[in-house]
Amino acid sequence: MRVREANRNLLLLGSFTLLSIAAAGVVALLDPAPAPASAAVPPGTNQTPAPHRALTQTPVRIVGTPFVPNTNPRQR
Repeated sequence: MRVREANRNLLLLGSFTLLSIAAAGVVALLDPAPAPASAAVPPGTNQTPAPHRALTQTPVRIVGTPFVPNTNPRQR
């Protein structure tokens, strides 16, 4: 049984797709499942509550010229 020349590319594409899906399936079966993420915040973290966080931040000093977007590309 010979494959016509017009169908060779389609056969190659189909066989490559099936082999890729099979390889991905094997990898997915062998890969261990990730641990579920816990929704609770672990105790002992040093996080301040949101209202106090804004008061404790220090101001940032900006060095250099501020960024101005170029809205007219012909003008520099």
